[in-house]
Amino acid sequence: MKYWKTLIVMIIDIFMVNMAYLFSINIVQGEQFRLISEIYAHDVVALSLIYVVCFYLFKMYESLWHLTGTDEFLLGVGGNISAGILSIAYTRLFGSTIPLNVCVVGILLSIFFVLGYRILYRVYRRTLLYIPFKYSSDQRRVMIVGAGSAGTMLINEMMSRRELKYNPIVLIDDDKTKLGRRISGVKIEGNRYDIPYIAGEQEIDLILIAIPSLDAKNKSEIIDICKETNCKLQIVPGMYEIISGKATVSKIKDVDLEDLLGRDPIQLDNKGIADYIEGRTILITGAGGSIGSELCRQIAVYNPKRLVLFDIYENNVYDIQNELKEDYPDLEMSVLIGSIRDRARLHEVFTKYKIDVVFHAAAHKHVPLMEDSPKEAIKNNVFGTLNLAREASDAGVSRFVMISTDKAVNPTNIMGATKRLCEMIIQAMDKQSKTEFVAVRFGNVLGSNGSVIPLFKRQIEHGGPVTVTHKKIIRYFMLIPEAAQLVLQAGAFAKGGEVFVLDMGKPVKIYDLACDLIRLSGLEPGKDIKIVFTGLRPGEKLYEELLMSEEGLQDTVHEKIHVGKPTFESMDTLEEKLEQLRILLQMNDISEIKRQMQKIVPTYHYKNAEEIAADNADKE
Repeated sequence: MKYWKTLIVMIIDIFMVNMAYLFSINIVQGEQFRLISEIYAHDVVALSLIYVVCFYLFKMYESLWHLTGTDEFLLGVGGNISAGILSIAYTRLFGSTIPLNVCVVGILLSIFFVLGYRILYRVYRRTLLYIPFKYSSDQRRVMIVGAGSAGTMLINEMMSRRELKYNPIVLIDDDKTKLGRRISGVKIEGNRYDIPYIAGEQEIDLILIAIPSLDAKNKSEIIDICKETNCKLQIVPGMYEIISGKATVSKIKDVDLEDLLGRDPIQLDNKGIADYIEGRTILITGAGGSIGSELCRQIAVYNPKRLVLFDIYENNVYDIQNELKEDYPDLEMSVLIGSIRDRARLHEVFTKYKIDVVFHAAAHKHVPLMEDSPKEAIKNNVFGTLNLAREASDAGVSRFVMISTDKAVNPTNIMGATKRLCEMIIQAMDKQSKTEFVAVRFGNVLGSNGSVIPLFKRQIEHGGPVTVTHKKIIRYFMLIPEAAQLVLQAGAFAKGGEVFVLDMGKPVKIYDLACDLIRLSGLEPGKDIKIVFTGLRPGEKLYEELLMSEEGLQDTVHEKIHVGKPTFESMDTLEEKLEQLRILLQMNDISEIKRQMQKIVPTYHYKNAEEIAADNADKE
């Protein structure tokens, strides 16, 4: 079918070129029209062939007529001029008596005729065929933010594929010189600050942000303005995704919370990271989890000798194994099932694979669940980390990077207390080992397992209500890839004993986050989707901190990575306390276990029922 269409276009082009030359003869040599026409008839085949070949070489048969634009127009002009020059050369070389002035006017007319019928077809498609589309009631009325190449491409896509049911109504752009102009018939009516008014006036259903190069700050600002409209929001992929081939401009997606955070891409010291990753055997515990799997993806880029994925849950680690096999077919990889609570299993791993670097991401992290099962939190997080640290030290591992959490700072729950104790173990181990032990502390990551975000999305899909524990509850958030990148970078800075603290940006109110998710779905909080406040759960704080008062904060060469001043306790002293804790675990006295945890971690303060009730008194 494609070849028949091309053949038809070639025939029309031949007709238009010859009409152009006949008109030229009539204009220039009117009194000798018959004579010159007879001379021209002898050369018509050769001249037609010259024009068709030139048009082909200038890719004029690869363009879609109804999407004809500046590029196609310039190619058309170039093709006609080139063909005209070759035609003049042909007539002179082969003794044709067609006058030169006829050829020159013929070139100009051929440009007019050949491009003219293409433009007329475009106008036909954009007016006669677009009118029923424009006023169809089943089309979504779309506002496009960004009148650049991406916006133009999206308008063309919407108009050429009416089955998408997108009706581009209006364009928005901050460039004042574009105001009032039209792109493919769609008018640029204002800048970002006009969005709420224009969206209401034009009864817009969908706002589509079409600026791939938009930086995080401006993207966040535009999204905040769009949220005032209650329109559904979508966005084209970022420039990095487009350049890397992961997405195309036409692959629009819903605006997500990642877009709202306003986080710019991380600048990494790739050489510093490669120096301790490349050519080495890397062990990642909890490799199937949110952070662990992302560490696997990013470490694979730095060409390790072998990647050892260790996890107790086979399903998630199986998924990341398949992903890495597809993306990095030459990567040496071992996937091992086991628990960090099993020291004998860990010894097998370190002995067999000669581990060089450890990234320790395995942990129980869910606060309310760990409040119900505190013994399991201690067994896994504390004694599992102790097992891993000892085996790493005995095996002569060069670097050990542990993933910590902001909940380790002045903890009010058992999970946070165990992670603070893990930090203490890491710092104590560093003092007596050749291995460089460090911890990296950060807050919540968007999209992680157990995060509130998937829960909110499910609740919105089911029509609500959305459940928030407290109207004032605040949390720090960052993106999973961002957290993993900064963990790798912090590992490059390690000298031993540090607790690195990542810059989490501004804290976010969970209530505001829930409202944003509802609005991004094109709904109104409190009206379309109810928000219910359920009260703080046991061990939950209104806000998290990233630093304890006794920890000074020092900068590193990376603006988003800081280091807390170490607070050390000797390993001998710590081991005595840990042994007492181990005995209490066997006795099954939860109150005594928590008291012992408080002795080891002085900043741990677990709330009683009265304190929790006081926090929940103003939950709404």
